Amino acid sequence: MMEWTDRHFRYFVRLISRRVLLYTEMVTTSAILHGDRERLLGYHAAEKPLALQLGGSNPTELAACARIAEAYGFDEINLNVGCPSDRVQTGRFGACLMAEPELVAECVAAMAGAVSLPVTVKTRIGIDDRDSYEELAHFVEVVASGGCRTFIIHARKAWLKGLSPKENREIPPLRYDVVERLKNDYPTLEIILNGGVVDLDQAARHLERLDGVMIGRAAYHQPYLLAEADRRFFGDDRPVRTRRQVVEALLPYVEMELRRGVRLQSIARHILGLYHGRPGGRAWRRHLSQYATKPNAGTDVILEAARYCEE
Repeated sequence: MMEWTDRHFRYFVRLISRRVLLYTEMVTTSAILHGDRERLLGYHAAEKPLALQLGGSNPTELAACARIAEAYGFDEINLNVGCPSDRVQTGRFGACLMAEPELVAECVAAMAGAVSLPVTVKTRIGIDDRDSYEELAHFVEVVASGGCRTFIIHARKAWLKGLSPKENREIPPLRYDVVERLKNDYPTLEIILNGGVVDLDQAARHLERLDGVMIGRAAYHQPYLLAEADRRFFGDDRPVRTRRQVVEALLPYVEMELRRGVRLQSIARHILGLYHGRPGGRAWRRHLSQYATKPNAGTDVILEAARYCEE
């Protein structure tokens, strides 16, 4: 979800659901240690609960970043062991680390020893030809020995060579049965499913067998699907904002960010899916896409786009 789940998108989604746990984009250890930390780690308090996803493979550097993240107030540290891109592999992190469970366990232990936050791991069910259940189970056992109690499992294997990251999200078949078997074999671990979940009904079915569900691209392209999540899964019966109320609640944030020098397009690109499948939805997207890129575009662009839509 690089360049997707940034602070603007997360603030927007929090106007739809108060309770779901949000994750940052993956941030590398080198970027945190040597880059602009406020730009990389800064967030609005309304975004919480919020987990930081880290990319790296050096236990000392990961521990240092975990301490920084704890000081910033994040609620969880998540180590990415699932991204298959060439750039990530070159940096020796992401899905290629599935071949080095002992190193991942060292990384987890270093972070867990450095902070009081939960340290979790997001991974695949396998890589290349190393996709047997036995290898996945071995990976989980070794990493759990380092102190990880929560695994977010993308229910596809990854091909490190020959497929693009996009193809790796679509071509390898989904194997929900593998994730369910993992939960059955390791009942004391928290096993969260990721991959191919497109709505809350599907999430509810998975929650009958698993401890959690992560929804990525479906929540980005159709964010209002999360509107009923608080009631269905957290027992929160507070009124749900209508789409129009979400727009109105977003405007003060947009105005604040514009005063800080942020361009409207940086925020508007994340809200294109709000009226997905609704009357006027295409006109909403078209208006935002056409006018939010203009110099000095302001909140009036969002209000004008909303006039195309009906509740």
